[in-house]
Amino acid sequence: MTATTLRREVGLLGLLAIAINGVIGSGIFVLPATVAGLLGPLSPLAYLVAAALTALVVLCFAEAGSRYEATGGPYLYAREAFGEFVGFEIGVMFFLSRLAAAAAIGNACIQSLGYFLPAVTAGAPRALVLTMTVAALAALNYRGVREGAWVVNVLTVAKLVPIAVFIAWGLGAVDPASYSFSQMPESLALRRASLLLIFAFGGFENASVPAEEAKNPRRDLPFALIGAIVVTTFVYVSIQVVALGTLPTLAQSATPLASAAARFLGPAGGALVTAGAVVSTIGSLSALALVGPRILYSFGQAGRLSPALTEIHPRFATPHIAILAFAIVAWLSALSGGFAQLAAVSALARLVFSASTCVAVLVLRRRESSPARFRVPGGPLVPLAAVGLSLWLLSGVTREQLIAGAVALVLGAVLFPLGRSRRPAS
Repeated sequence: MTATTLRREVGLLGLLAIAINGVIGSGIFVLPATVAGLLGPLSPLAYLVAAALTALVVLCFAEAGSRYEATGGPYLYAREAFGEFVGFEIGVMFFLSRLAAAAAIGNACIQSLGYFLPAVTAGAPRALVLTMTVAALAALNYRGVREGAWVVNVLTVAKLVPIAVFIAWGLGAVDPASYSFSQMPESLALRRASLLLIFAFGGFENASVPAEEAKNPRRDLPFALIGAIVVTTFVYVSIQVVALGTLPTLAQSATPLASAAARFLGPAGGALVTAGAVVSTIGSLSALALVGPRILYSFGQAGRLSPALTEIHPRFATPHIAILAFAIVAWLSALSGGFAQLAAVSALARLVFSASTCVAVLVLRRRESSPARFRVPGGPLVPLAAVGLSLWLLSGVTREQLIAGAVALVLGAVLFPLGRSRRPAS
């Protein structure tokens, strides 16, 4: 039988795994040191600020996602609420965030592997490992969404095991004197730390993209998104508390979790956490390899990029051209950039498309052209609060981040008139 449409093969657990895998990636294994350097003993507060913003945004994504069964996520929501041009600009920012995240996580994977194999962190070995990893994940997703989702599920469980060991043993080894809440943090430092953590908390939106391949997206997506943010908030705050309470030199550590684990679990603990980081990064890359091509597929459906991106493989029922295109661009980005700068670009882009989704919820409520299966309580309070916090965090971005975001928006404006919408009238 020849496939002409995508297959609905992803259930609730699959969507939950995609969301958790998108959130718990590479960032949490390296960012505790950076956050501690900015806020010291107050660093857990940055996680709570980022978690509060993320929770508000997650609720908005849950409502928006409960309205549609089409592919696209934030791009789809912005397009339906604000029209083709704004939708495409948001879609470009969304794609940029997925691309930058894939490249950043690929580099983090190399850094983690360097604990066991130092030679792979530079030169030809680094390029070879990146190439093999991207190619393997692309090939897996090329063969079918079921196979790609299954690997995401397995890697989600595998990454949580070493993290659970780190938290369970670490909480019994913390030094209470490491924490101090006697003074308020400096506002700019808190904003910058929280903005950086948006990268670590982001990724839940991955689950909103492959709606055309989910069995019941309007029902399952809200549960998957809310469940993912509850799990990851507990995990992240616990990790920072353990790292801060067991590693006095946390702010100066290049491998904060591995170094902290080595202090209370010995060398085997450091190796376990580092192995977990490798698995975690590969898991996040597998989720991005599944989601990223679907954004290109959605662009192609709307007629904004080449219609070749919408081609469905006759045997595997996957958007195979889009999968290959995303793999190539992600591979080139990973080879050319490092973790820190790519993570910052991804965080900025995420704030933009997250804020647009929150505003879109208000617009879509008025239209009710596609009824919501899940509605955020409190009227407009949650969407408006999420937008306000996003703008507050955006006020702390650097000049380089602003330039990167502006370049992406200009690129979208240039590409937009080149495509002619082929979407049928609704």
